[in-house]
Amino acid sequence: MLTSMRLWLRPLAALTRKELLQLWRDRILLVFMVYAFTCDIYLAGSGVTLQVSHAATVITDADRGAAARELRARLVEPSFNVQPGHVNERDAMRALDRGEAMLALDLQPRMTADLAAGREVTVGLNVDTSNSVQGFLGASYVTRIVSEFGIQTGLAQLGGGNGMTLPMVQNRIRAWYNADQNDAWFMAISQLLNIITVFAILLPAAAAVREKERGTVEQLLVSPLTPLQIVLPKLLAMGGVILLTVMLSLNLVLWPIFGVPCRGSLGLFFAVTTLYIFSTAGLGLFVATIARNLAQVGMLTILILAPMLFLSGAWTPPEALPGWLAHGMVISPLHHYLDIAFGILLKGQGAGELLRPVMWLVGIGAGMFALGLYRFRRQFG
Repeated sequence: MLTSMRLWLRPLAALTRKELLQLWRDRILLVFMVYAFTCDIYLAGSGVTLQVSHAATVITDADRGAAARELRARLVEPSFNVQPGHVNERDAMRALDRGEAMLALDLQPRMTADLAAGREVTVGLNVDTSNSVQGFLGASYVTRIVSEFGIQTGLAQLGGGNGMTLPMVQNRIRAWYNADQNDAWFMAISQLLNIITVFAILLPAAAAVREKERGTVEQLLVSPLTPLQIVLPKLLAMGGVILLTVMLSLNLVLWPIFGVPCRGSLGLFFAVTTLYIFSTAGLGLFVATIARNLAQVGMLTILILAPMLFLSGAWTPPEALPGWLAHGMVISPLHHYLDIAFGILLKGQGAGELLRPVMWLVGIGAGMFALGLYRFRRQFG
């Protein structure tokens, strides 16, 4: 028994070493991997934000009284970049049309006098919503600021500023798992998981297709090796390299630069990442059975990645998707891997709490790997 096992493992080890040597000699691919797991994640974490930042704002101030100046002073950096000086309504609309401003606040004449007299005041806001998310957020920020200004002005007129107690409802928000609501944590982790997905599909597929292009796969097929012994070394070698670059990314980018915590078990994170890499590699094998060259591998990988990323929940939460698409998210392995990775790194969840997404990942991965191996056996077996 031990002898047969040793005979089965010996060519496996030799072929795994061969795959590592081939990857080592492909310096361009290695440089691309190092760039993707370091510079690309740094750019995503530091350059992409989901909040309004330095929104170009123009204010049409037809009042120029104390109340208008007070409201104008509340639109400050880093959320707003208010154009200095006074502009008329026509210039404000022209700035919106030219894309020079995203927000145009219109303060009506006699605003200060009407507030002092206890009369209702209207404040206009024109928003460039060509970028609907940024436009919605910018409008929400201004609405909150104007509302607070109105409440405080009303309280002052009712005597709240003279020691008089008025009934109020206080909204106390407690942000969990990311107390500072740092976008860099979410973006850096999401990009790391996306890059893992790209290479988990691309590397095994490229290694298998390279054998087809060079004609060496026929040499392997006439040897005593089984299809599993031909496929498994590619997955072991590429999976090991991906895990190494993940550790590199954590130690060079996520931890020292962005301060991303690891509140759960790092061993559990790497165990699940290993499971995810081998699960997704089944798609790479499937691609390798269809593609005839490396260019086709690249195009098919993009074709598979697009729906996986869209259905992962990284860009759009499941609740915001149409019902049939939200149900489709359960077949995306990246969706479950995102839940697991964020649960371990930010929430400190353990294996028991993550059992459900792990089981989904095992089930989807087993199906994809079986499909890839079946296609490989039919084509080359």
